[in-house]
Amino acid sequence: MANVLASGDSVTDSCLSAASGDPRAHLRAGRYISAVLSDSRIATKLVFALSCALVGISVSHLAQASERSSAAAPLVGSPQAIKDLHWGDVLFYFYQGEYLPALTRLGAAQEFDRLDNHAVEAELLKGGLYLSLGQHEEAGRIFKALLNENVPLDVRNRAWFYLAKVWYQRNYLDEAATALDAIHGALPGDLEPERHLLQAQVLMYLNRYDEAIRALERWQPIGDGSDAWSSYARFNIGVALVRQERIEDAAELLNRVGQIGAPTEELAALRDKANLALGYAWLKAGRAADAKSVLQRVRLEGPQSNKALLGVGWADSAQEKFTKALVPWLELRGRNLLDAAVQESYLAVPYAYAQLEADRQAAEHYMLAVTAYGEETQRIDQSIESIRSGQLLDAIIGNDQGERGGWYWQLKNLPDAPETRYLYHLLASHEFQEGLKNYRDLRIMQRNLANWELSVEAFDNMVDTRRKAYEQRLPALHGTLDSVDLDALEARNNELESRLSAIERKSDVVGLATARELEQWRKVERVEQVLVKADQNDPLVQEMREKTRLLRGTLLWDFNASYTARLWRAKKELRELDVAHREARRRWVLVERAREEYPARTEAFAKRVENLSPRIQGLIARLAITAEAQNRYLAAIAIRELESQKQRLAAYSLQARFALASIYDRASTGTGGATQ
Repeated sequence: MANVLASGDSVTDSCLSAASGDPRAHLRAGRYISAVLSDSRIATKLVFALSCALVGISVSHLAQASERSSAAAPLVGSPQAIKDLHWGDVLFYFYQGEYLPALTRLGAAQEFDRLDNHAVEAELLKGGLYLSLGQHEEAGRIFKALLNENVPLDVRNRAWFYLAKVWYQRNYLDEAATALDAIHGALPGDLEPERHLLQAQVLMYLNRYDEAIRALERWQPIGDGSDAWSSYARFNIGVALVRQERIEDAAELLNRVGQIGAPTEELAALRDKANLALGYAWLKAGRAADAKSVLQRVRLEGPQSNKALLGVGWADSAQEKFTKALVPWLELRGRNLLDAAVQESYLAVPYAYAQLEADRQAAEHYMLAVTAYGEETQRIDQSIESIRSGQLLDAIIGNDQGERGGWYWQLKNLPDAPETRYLYHLLASHEFQEGLKNYRDLRIMQRNLANWELSVEAFDNMVDTRRKAYEQRLPALHGTLDSVDLDALEARNNELESRLSAIERKSDVVGLATARELEQWRKVERVEQVLVKADQNDPLVQEMREKTRLLRGTLLWDFNASYTARLWRAKKELRELDVAHREARRRWVLVERAREEYPARTEAFAKRVENLSPRIQGLIARLAITAEAQNRYLAAIAIRELESQKQRLAAYSLQARFALASIYDRASTGTGGATQ
């Protein structure tokens, strides 16, 4: 059975691959990956931080705005008042995390030129919305077109950083590297160390390990070395060194990470990964004792415990301590057979018994292994059939009741179904996660279009209501317009202007008298006319003439005293009247134009509504075809994974049968060791 250890299996090989620095094997514990894929709350904070960067409401920008001259033109992204109603409507949905409705309203507002005061900001926000929905190509096009000198540097840097993250997750590594290179200066807060780790990850994915090491070594995280960022930096440098087969140099760094304090689950997981990677690196280098001491640091109940137990057993086996090797392997045997490390333990245990010349126990365990592998193979066949029948995605997505799409969505749990029990590892891969999110977004779009299809009838009713309302209001509108004689009003206005000009030219103080004052003045004039015809020698007439003269003088005094004020007020009222007349003329033209154009606008709207149904039907058909193709694509990935597991089990079963035949052969010829 020496060939079992010598040749290895998928679990051992994968762990050795992880130890040798394959980023895809073990670097998903990086902080920036866990922040996006493992914690939806942090992901939400990241999207909100991006939104602040795009619309410019960060505290730093507020401080900069207070210092900026009021005469200077504001930069894109600087705090600005919302000047367009539809821009506020877009932001209302955006800040609630409703990215698809926000993008829909933003596109409609841009289509009808309703964002005149926020055109560039709208494009930036549009790029952010595409980014949050995983549409990295469209987001990249917008950012490249808009992120220039008119945008504050910190806004540009954050936008490029988030774009690099999405490109990295989409496995567009060259584009991610280009986006990271576009960042100039330091990012705020935790984004700066996150950026350095992301850059190292991208370089390692591109097999540029020396550059990754230099990039991490140039960056010195602040702290005493026990903080999370320092630990991640050392871990990544150590992995890159292992990949370069510089085990001794890597051991110093990975050892430090493997012995850090772990106040959080995140650091505990990182510590386990560091110990696992270093342990399997020592195994590959033939230093079994060192490997065992490192692997024993891994927690017994952590996610890496199965691989660690398997590695400890192989370390003891390499030192020919087969009795000790049985201890971790038998512990592993009692765990879930779905785990590849547990599957390998079914071979490792009888291998150890065979090396101890306990052939009977070895034979029993080999037979148990063959039986277990056969049962698992049957279950895998059932799962493959279930997936081929199209039940995989229905089982996975059916558990999700959310209506929000986007790149930061994550699956919370898997249903208990035959087709999903083997897919935990598959669901952690970028390829499947990306495809699954795309499929979920397609499902959400299908539901959205179905709702719009139901809304078309409401639009038809709106068109009918507008037609009937127009027909009902048209007679009253005609009556109102016909009853208004704007020409007569204009003539009256001109007459008043002429009268006022004449009064001002002649200084006619009586011309600005009130109706009551004018009545009194006319009474005085009539009295004077009567007195002229009366006997001038009559004392009573003379007395009346004196009183009339006094009354006339009093009235003229009052008229003259208030003449200037009355003239100013009359001119002011005449100007207001002129403005009102022009406004009335303008509104009359608008109403007349609306009366003529309203039926045409209604018919144009009706035509658009009429064209909605074919468009929606076409989109529904396209989405159905795309969703079916995506379903087949994900099913093919899942079946490929299950076939790989099935082949591994077949290889294990073949090794077990071969070893069992060897034991029987030795027993029949009497050349074997003791049988206990």
